[in-house]
Amino acid sequence: MLINSFKLSKAAMKMSELCRWLHEQLEQLPLIKFPFKLEILPENGIYFLYEEGEFWGHGGEKLRIVRVGTHKNGNFRSRIKEHFLLDKNWMNFDKNKPKPSDRSIFRKNIGRALLNKDKDSYLQIWNIDFMTKRNRELWGFKRDIEKEKRIEEMITRIIRERFSFRFIILESQTERMGGKGLESSLIGTLSHCNLCKPSASWLGNHSPIQKIRESGLWLVQHLKAGPINEKDKKVISNAIRKTNEWLKII
Repeated sequence: MLINSFKLSKAAMKMSELCRWLHEQLEQLPLIKFPFKLEILPENGIYFLYEEGEFWGHGGEKLRIVRVGTHKNGNFRSRIKEHFLLDKNWMNFDKNKPKPSDRSIFRKNIGRALLNKDKDSYLQIWNIDFMTKRNRELWGFKRDIEKEKRIEEMITRIIRERFSFRFIILESQTERMGGKGLESSLIGTLSHCNLCKPSASWLGNHSPIQKIRESGLWLVQHLKAGPINEKDKKVISNAIRKTNEWLKII
């Protein structure tokens, strides 16, 4: 029994060390806050979101990563644009058009937490994906567009005021995405760390999604993935170096 406990403790320590390593390596990159220019962002990469008031558990008050995200080829700027709602035209939606949070699962999850915090039954409608024509035809009549616009404005304000991000350039979609991509092992590294925990005031604590509440991350995929390995470390280190070189010349 003691041997098993020791093994578990040793494994937990390794996870914590990997999480610390990741956070510290990424500190070599600039922390980007709103407002920013899309031109400084690459076409392909992985982004790491940080949230005001959410600190890592490795000593001191350094911000912890609360979300890792990537995209299909060439869409990096589009993803960030959707999260921070940099296109005001997306707010001109109606019952026949999707709301901004249907384009961004990150925004959608923040909206879910806001509604659930207030015990608002509109959460049922908010959960519907209105990107699909079928759902708009079936459920569009139940939408309260003015209410949705108020929620979207609140989400935009929260993201722009409380969130910042770093990114690494990684050109290969296969290398970035999916269960075998770097994204999954990055998320696995963060989710398995026993030291990086959400604060008592974290908005995600009100999420109706258990995986978000338990992980302290604004996502649900790849939480059980294995952590980064030595090969991944080399990829990350090379990507950080490449990103810093690229940022110097843009």
